[in-house]
Amino acid sequence: MKPHDLPPSLRPRLEDGLATLALERDLAAPLLDYLALLVRWNATYNLTAVRDPAEMVDKHLLDSLAMHPYVDAPATRGGSLADLGTGAGLPGIPLAIAKPTLQVTLVESNGKKARFMREAIRKLGLRNARVAESRIEQLDEPGGYDAITARALATLPLILQLGGHLLGPDGVLLAMKGAYPEDEIAALPEGWELRGSQPLQVPGLDAERHLLEIGRSGARQEGFGKPAPGRA
Repeated sequence: MKPHDLPPSLRPRLEDGLATLALERDLAAPLLDYLALLVRWNATYNLTAVRDPAEMVDKHLLDSLAMHPYVDAPATRGGSLADLGTGAGLPGIPLAIAKPTLQVTLVESNGKKARFMREAIRKLGLRNARVAESRIEQLDEPGGYDAITARALATLPLILQLGGHLLGPDGVLLAMKGAYPEDEIAALPEGWELRGSQPLQVPGLDAERHLLEIGRSGARQEGFGKPAPGRA
């Protein structure tokens, strides 16, 4: 499938969502290129359970981009983000499109998903994205990232167990969650703390979303949103 084969209603839907998220409407073109590839490959390789392209706009593209303000700091300095268990490249590929100075590593052990992402990177000409076909815990790049993120991957403690080694001393986990995960926060492993949480509004979705920032205890703090319980 090519972008012009997608329903024509998708472009204004995506452009309006981008404007709501304070992103340039021009991003719709490369994002729809990515979406067209995803729809075509999904028909054969079952990369995502969402089949309807209109749903993909809201549940994949805009949902991924709702966190974009929170990667501005590393993006401004040409920093790095590892997207753990990224699947078909979500949120990493939309973020790489929206933030061309952010260096994004897409970590995925599933071979067919890794092949799709390599093709997407090639077709889209994304020079700031790469695929690491690896289990998260086996990725041998300790301390190599300013931030890691995960979207619907696992609990906060498990994400840190698998991928915490990838963060530099001041690095942060930017975890995308639905409802505010009080039990997961209470179970954070020793040495890690909640810096803050921020509710996210995703255009087209009437669902609860939160972005949580987790960092090492005592490290430099640049948290946002709701403070951790018991902190000033």
